[in-house]
Amino acid sequence: MSVTAAKGFRAAGVPAGLKSTGAPDVALVLNDGPSDAAAAVFTSNRCKANPVLWSERAIADGRLRAVVLNSGGANCYTGAEGFQTTHATAEEVARLNSVDPLDVLVCSTGLIGPPLPREKLLAGVADATAKLSAEGGEHAAEAIRTTDTVAKQASVTSPHGWTVGGMAKGAGMLAPALATMLVVLTTDADVDSPALDSALRSATRITFDRLDSDGCQSTNDTVVLVSSGASGMTPDPFEFTAAVTAVCQDLALQLLADAEGADHEIAIEVLGAVSETEAVEVGRSVARSNLFKAAIFGQDANWGRILASVGTTAATFDPADLDVAMNGVWVCRKSAPAESPEGIDLSGRQVGVTIDLKSGPATATVWTNDLTHAYVHENSAYSS
Repeated sequence: MSVTAAKGFRAAGVPAGLKSTGAPDVALVLNDGPSDAAAAVFTSNRCKANPVLWSERAIADGRLRAVVLNSGGANCYTGAEGFQTTHATAEEVARLNSVDPLDVLVCSTGLIGPPLPREKLLAGVADATAKLSAEGGEHAAEAIRTTDTVAKQASVTSPHGWTVGGMAKGAGMLAPALATMLVVLTTDADVDSPALDSALRSATRITFDRLDSDGCQSTNDTVVLVSSGASGMTPDPFEFTAAVTAVCQDLALQLLADAEGADHEIAIEVLGAVSETEAVEVGRSVARSNLFKAAIFGQDANWGRILASVGTTAATFDPADLDVAMNGVWVCRKSAPAESPEGIDLSGRQVGVTIDLKSGPATATVWTNDLTHAYVHENSAYSS
């Protein structure tokens, strides 16, 4: 079900004292091979955490043997000592597992600013190494949680016998160019680095990149895909990309469902756009409207707020000829009232918004959630 669903991987998750709660906070995923091919994508935020700076260098040759992750601290804007902590973490994983330090990807998540206690982190690496097992995926998924209420795992097995598995963390700051998330994907398919990179970028473009919970972009976002090649099977590229996409989509929707304080998950589908880019622009504009999100929280089918957001974009459309539906009820036709919004039930968690621009063949869906009192409370006290 998780990162150890694919053959050739062992994992562990242990408490190292980085969290005051004593919960697991260090995870390790080891690739036993025979392949060490890998690919990764990172946040496009120009302000990047130390683990991202290290990991961008580590993945440059398309090879990885291990991924080490910690919760309990982002190790971002922690000065030169912070980068040395990242470096030391990779070195310790390498020493204990007989791999090259530059074949170790490092990920951290938590509060920006406070330094990570290096000795505790390195002791956690040693403990995790001692507990590596083919059944350790669930423990690893638990160890990377921050404000997540549940661990997030997924897997797909091909009829041909190879598997893609994964784990993720994230419950807020879910914005484009990934989200405030860490994702480790594994496969026992025999796929080289360029093909892994192609599949990963194709998958993240229409899954994680379409999450827009609160419009805030993180400094630590990382999604990595590692191949052990242990199945000995080389899949059809289209089938493999579809499997990676399915796992990413599953994890992305789990992230959305666990968004901080959310009462509703909202799918905004844009039809009739000139291009996919314009469809995404329109969907994202609606997803980032606090007025719209607050209305959904209040179960108020205020479709005027949707049209107002559409109008802020540069997309091609006739402002006098837009259609909007909410949960299947077409409340707006030709930019005028149509079916009564009184027939819309917003009491459930799932909300669907459809916007027809009537300008072209392209479509796209962006996912967001409502703006709640609980979200404001949780994020007003995050560092306390």
